Order: sequence, then C-alpha cells, then structure tokens
Amino acid sequence: MCDRRGLPLTVLISAANTHDSQLLMPLLDSLAPIRARRGRPRRRPVKLHADKAYDQPALRREVRRRGIIVRIARKGIESSQRLGRHRWIVEACLAWLQRNRRLVRRYDRKPEHFQAFADLGCTPLCYRRLVNTN
Repeated sequence: MCDRRGLPLTVLISAANTHDSQLLMPLLDSLAPIRARRGRPRRRPVKLHADKAYDQPALRREVRRRGIIVRIARKGIESSQRLGRHRWIVEACLAWLQRNRRLVRRYDRKPEHFQAFADLGCTPLCYRRLVNTN
C-alpha cells in the first residue's frame, strides 16, 4: 500500500497463489498511524483507489465500514481508464521495489526473512521521498 506520491506505507507478503483481494483487510489493519503536524494521528486513509480485482461487495462494505471512501472500478460497468491516473503510482512503486534482485526472485525459505527484505527494499524509496520533499 502506498500513498498518492508513491511512498510505501506498508508491505505484506503472501503465497504466490493468494488473490490480492484476500489481503486487503490485513493490509489496512497493518497500516501504522499517520502522523501530522497537529492533532491526533490518522489511523486510516481517506480514500482507497484499487483496480477491478478488488471489486467485491464484501470488500466494499468492509472498507466503507472503516470510514474510507472506496474508489474501485466496477466489473462490467466502469472502464478502468479513469483509475489509471491514480493507479500508475502504485505500479511505479512496485516497479521501484522490483529493482531489488532479492525481491524479484525469492531466495529465502522463511517468510520472516523475505518480509524483512521487502521492508528493507522500501527504505531507499522512503529516504528518496524524504530528501526530495525538504
């Protein structure tokens, strides 16, 4: 999960044959509080942009129940072209993570090790965003 500028907020790993939609709720639960300059830290994002793979009524209900605005293209009704202006940021973030050879091909047997390397792969992305904003 990343923010609108491509900053990785949280990373989860799963088996290769697990559908992405099954990880949406654990991904939202693993999101750390977002610190702001003033006020209480936000616990959840304002909007969620996702592709048609996440278009399931149960997922939509659960995301709305958490107080998040859902922006998911509906299968067979809407074109996914409108989400392209938001979706490319997520795809770019994934492409930046794929620069790490260790993440492209999984060499580790233990999932804890692979999760640690995925977190380490996000570190340079976060550092670059921090340097570019100051």
